[in-house]
Parts: sequence; C-alpha cells; structure tokens
Amino acid sequence: MEEFILIMRHEDGKKIASPEQMQIWMKQTMDWIGGIAAQNKFSSGTGLPFEDAKVVWPKNIVTNGPFGDIKETIGGYMIVKADSVEEAVEFAKGSPVLQGEGNSVEVRKIAMRDGIH
Repeated sequence: MEEFILIMRHEDGKKIASPEQMQIWMKQTMDWIGGIAAQNKFSSGTGLPFEDAKVVWPKNIVTNGPFGDIKETIGGYMIVKADSVEEAVEFAKGSPVLQGEGNSVEVRKIAMRDGIH
C-alpha cells in the first residue's frame, strides 16, 4: 500500500463563506474523513489557515500571505493510504471541497521516505 496526498485547491481566495456554511462544510468534511478512516486508509491531514503565513521568494524576499488576491489557494491537505492512484482518486471524488465552483483536489503519490512509505 502506498500513500497519496490530496491537495484541496480553492479557485477564488476572495470568496468567504458564512460561519453557517463553514460549519456545514466542516461536518461534511469530518464525515468524509471518517469514511476513509473507517477503512483504515486515513494517515493525516489538516486545513491551512491564512494566519501566520509567509511566502518566501527568490533573493530572500519574504511577503505576508498567501492572500485572496491570488487566483488559487490551497485550503488543506490529507494523506491517504491506497493500493493505486485510482483508489486515491475515488477518495478525492468525495471531498466537500468539490462543491465550490472551480475548486479541485489534486492527487499525488508521496515518494518513498527512507525506504518506508
């Protein structure tokens, strides 16, 4: 079994959901993760808030961010165990992130670390 990272991408960082909508999405997300965990295929994951974020550029330039003025933002990630990229894609298809117009979930295999997956 291998590990795959599911990267949640939001197309428009300027859109802000209401607290009520955020609560609904959080419940849907926890239910989605719970379904994967019930199959013993969830490794880890977290959201990536904008607070205390910096971007490091060439020539040691550091800016505050990322912020909603960029076209696409990464809202979080999750690492799952799967027998194939196709199985990991099936997990990604259930992500509540996909309810947002233009949002996506990128699925990438995680390279072996120290000979261990």
